[in-house]
Amino acid sequence: MRPVVPVELLAHLRRARDVADRNYAEPLDLAGLAAAAGVSKYHFLRCFAAEYGETPMQYVTRRRIERATDLLRATNLTVTEVCGMVGYSSLGSFSQRFTELVGMTPTQYQWTQTGARIPGCFVFMLGLNSAIPEKHPEAAGAYRRTNDEEEQ
Repeated sequence: MRPVVPVELLAHLRRARDVADRNYAEPLDLAGLAAAAGVSKYHFLRCFAAEYGETPMQYVTRRRIERATDLLRATNLTVTEVCGMVGYSSLGSFSQRFTELVGMTPTQYQWTQTGARIPGCFVFMLGLNSAIPEKHPEAAGAYRRTNDEEEQ
């Protein structure tokens, strides 16, 4: 049977959860979240877990990973950039937590969700820009000038 959280404490728990939602990318700890709720950290821990079914730090971790999945799916950021943006200072810790919660590594997730985007710098570095004239006829003149200059 689930422990009952006092009704008067629910608003305080929501306030702390809102702080975690707004500040997920910043360093968060149990004491800071408990202070936002206005209760002792151990009482906060018990009540938060009873009400939401996970500890405050599990909640923060889940929110960070949810945000990371959004960033990996919708942007062209690297896994390292996303790691820092969602509040992790260690790429290893981020990758481990991501894999535990999502079921694949951040890189695998990004490749399966985005259709394996290749960053533009790699396209030009590897000489894959030969497709430019076919796809963008208006750029063909500039492309030919650049290649002619390189050959000389």
